[in-house]
Amino acid sequence: MWGETPRKIPPKIWFIPQSDLYLQDFCKQGSYHSKLGNPYLQPLNAQSMEEKKINIKENRVSILRMIWQSRQNIGRGGKNKFLLYGYSATLLSIANYILIYFTGESSWSAIWILMALPFIYATLQDRKNRSAARFYTDRIINETWKVIGTLFIITALTILMLSYTLDNVNPGLMMPLALIYCGMGTSVTGLIIKESVLTYLPPFGLVFAIYMLMTMPAQYTPLSWHLYFGISLVIIMIIPGHVLNARCHHIG
Repeated sequence: MWGETPRKIPPKIWFIPQSDLYLQDFCKQGSYHSKLGNPYLQPLNAQSMEEKKINIKENRVSILRMIWQSRQNIGRGGKNKFLLYGYSATLLSIANYILIYFTGESSWSAIWILMALPFIYATLQDRKNRSAARFYTDRIINETWKVIGTLFIITALTILMLSYTLDNVNPGLMMPLALIYCGMGTSVTGLIIKESVLTYLPPFGLVFAIYMLMTMPAQYTPLSWHLYFGISLVIIMIIPGHVLNARCHHIG
């Protein structure tokens, strides 16, 4: 209307984060706003691009160093739990086979409770080395094996309860399931630390686990299963543990 003071239209504010990938192409075209000197739309110069490349290289070096340190933490000497648990379980499976073979008593399977000894030893070692440097990859590996350990406990308790309440539950089911759990944990650890032997060798050890599940009787555990279990652990844990230990000593 005549006589009214025209309203001032506020200028349009452009805000584009500098991290936006579209910003680079947009600024190179010499847009209207970049010509006006908008600080958010200034083209990236060669120096800033070089700094960005250097930061990317530094991040890659940091990631590689973190992976290398995690290898050292889990694979060197007494810290190698693949060898600790692998040899312990393999020796117990052979002892089970010998004792049951000569005595005919399946009650000797109760010696599996001795697996608590390497667990106690590993726990004490972890507390002693708690002050050592820990990285994000170490935390992922530890959490992975905590999940695996939780699966072991839940499975053992479930089989134990069902074997007392039901008549057709075979406690030997724990052996193939344990192999599957160990194989999963070893392969995931290999993926994290980028070690192909740990990643791809354990699935070959699961052949016996699949055979056990497909041929499992309802009332008893075949004696040969103890040997199959020990052979599988050699493939799943002992060989990868020795390979990891050797490479850690070679690189370190």
